[in-house]
Amino acid sequence: MDKSNKLKMSDTLPLTCSRTGTCCHGKNVNLNPWELAHLAHAKGISTREFRDTFCNFGGNLLKFDAAPGWKNLPACSQYIPDFGCSVHTGRPLPCRLYPLGRQRQGEQIDYIFQGKAFPCLEGCPEVVDLPFLTVAEYIDGQQAQIFEAAEDEYLELMQNLADVAFTLLLETGLAQKDNGKTLQLWHEVGNYTPAKLVTFIGDQWIDLLMITELQDHLDNHKVFFNNHYEVIEVKVQEACNSLNNIAELTATSGLLIGLALYLGRGLGVNINDLINHWINIAKQNGATN
Repeated sequence: MDKSNKLKMSDTLPLTCSRTGTCCHGKNVNLNPWELAHLAHAKGISTREFRDTFCNFGGNLLKFDAAPGWKNLPACSQYIPDFGCSVHTGRPLPCRLYPLGRQRQGEQIDYIFQGKAFPCLEGCPEVVDLPFLTVAEYIDGQQAQIFEAAEDEYLELMQNLADVAFTLLLETGLAQKDNGKTLQLWHEVGNYTPAKLVTFIGDQWIDLLMITELQDHLDNHKVFFNNHYEVIEVKVQEACNSLNNIAELTATSGLLIGLALYLGRGLGVNINDLINHWINIAKQNGATN
């Protein structure tokens, strides 16, 4: 792809797309637990049923396995020809923002699109005849803000899980006793394929991260997230409290990094950059590999 083009909130673009479904074909739509719960609610089924039927890799990637359409690309599992999205009210943030992307670094948030030309022009050239909206107006009209807030909260959870992995490595003496095995495990986990990462983590932890039946709180991302966070925190504490030796410390530190990376995939994070960043921080604080 060409380099990303950054947009200001006041920039105007033809951001109201047609129903030809070009944006519903051949894409990768990652999901976090909040988005998965919303999709299930819009479908009228449980989160587990939606996950098991319409998602890959334990729930953090929406399936695109419907009949091919635009450019003979496979359609999203939720796409209905000549109609559009069947779960439009519960659509995740990538769908709400498309064709824009969102990048966050610290407190800096940028909205971007890829390439030299506006992405919708090829598949939906009629968008040039639609009203122009500012980026801010588009985001508001898509009701994306609550989904952005939920994404940021799960980014915080991702980092908190990694922080516990750092604690096990750096504050227990493990970094001085493990002959570099923990960082080697981190590196291996960071290079796992999505399928292998799911196998490494295991079904119980995947379910804990992704399956939430908190649909009564889908109008309040803070309540939803706080309840989910508390459940995960208890399980992580239980896992850490039962460690008795170096091998168990290494394995659990690696598991926590795996959990963090799994969440990161669902949030669209660059996993390779992230694991390299964490390993470098660990080295700066005395760990070796």
